Amino acid sequence: MVPQMADATVEERLQRGMELRIAGAYDDALVELQAVVSLDPDNARAHRELGLIFNFTGRFEECIDELRRTVTLDPTFHDARCELALAYSMIGEFDEARAELETVLEQDPTNQTALRHIVYFR
Repeated sequence: MVPQMADATVEERLQRGMELRIAGAYDDALVELQAVVSLDPDNARAHRELGLIFNFTGRFEECIDELRRTVTLDPTFHDARCELALAYSMIGEFDEARAELETVLEQDPTNQTALRHIVYFR
């Protein structure tokens, strides 16, 4: 178990949560990231990180909820929209997946991730 960062700033906890996610320490990452969203509910990056963890652990509905929250908070967070599209596709929601990728391409016609994935939904 990773020690709590009680006196850490929101940004420090976010960074720590991201590092833990990358290291595969999902339970510890969840603790940090949930602390971030409790302190800063509109932190799009923290919601995205939670969405990624839920995706990696097969909790797709929670993943989608977090990634939806991310793109609501920051409609131009293209990585999160592409990740949301992939999460939708994992549960068979192909129209929603296509719509997210199309939104990315409307905002950024050269987005390589969206261009690479949209071909599966046309």
